[in-house]
Amino acid sequence: MGIPEHLVPSTPAGRDGLAALRADPGGAVLAFDFDGTLAPIVADPDAARAHPAAAAALAALAPFVDAVAVVTGRPAALAVEYGGFAGVPGLEHLTVLGQYGAERWDARTGALTAPEPPPGVAAVRAALPAVLAREGAPGGTWTEDKGRALAVHTRRTAEPQQAMDALRAPLAALAAEHGLMVEPGRFVLELRPPGVDKGGALAAFLAERPAARTVVYAGDDLGDLAAYAAVEKRRTEGLPGLLVCSGPTTGEAPVRELADRADVVVAGPAGLVELLEALAGELSAGR
Repeated sequence: MGIPEHLVPSTPAGRDGLAALRADPGGAVLAFDFDGTLAPIVADPDAARAHPAAAAALAALAPFVDAVAVVTGRPAALAVEYGGFAGVPGLEHLTVLGQYGAERWDARTGALTAPEPPPGVAAVRAALPAVLAREGAPGGTWTEDKGRALAVHTRRTAEPQQAMDALRAPLAALAAEHGLMVEPGRFVLELRPPGVDKGGALAAFLAERPAARTVVYAGDDLGDLAAYAAVEKRRTEGLPGLLVCSGPTTGEAPVRELADRADVVVAGPAGLVELLEALAGELSAGR
């Protein structure tokens, strides 16, 4: 059993990354975004859950590779809960890097490390409702409190892109006033501390694993570009990598900035699961 043709990387660098994973799976780290990648995008982020087969697919691959990590802007504990990752046989070496690496959960011990958020987050939390009211945020706009960040969603509004564009500047001003930054995504503006992103979280995790040579990273949105850049930097150093873009399944186009840099685009979490299951089947057959 091999990888289906539609999941074979389209780029030379991606094919090199896949070949390196096949040749030396024990020297590979597999890292994944959560929302939109392992879990379908839903209107209410609190209702998000990983694809039903995601945890099993990760568990089937994990014994062959050096490490598996989930890198997310969500609090680590929520990603563990919504992913159904705790207590899954085979996932004992899973690490969840939440809040862009500020939080960490290790499956082997169940330990969660979650430092206090910077004071600017509390100040923005207090000021945000008045700013949204002043700017006439349309009905359907709502705020997700992530503890160390606040995300303003416009997906439920009548004109999501228009609402997001109208709020971008005032929210950027509010963030800057309190030492934060704004990270845009698909119909969401996230106000969070600067200097933390998925690229930094991934690079720090890889620095802990000097034996790791090959890196696979899968993501779906603009926040994943920093992780892509971390993998691309390793490629310039002669280390192979495979970049996967999880495209939406709702009729929307994939995030172009991500899809243009990916080695393979899959059809959302279900397509990613298909790829992981195919890889696990190959590695199992080669034992």
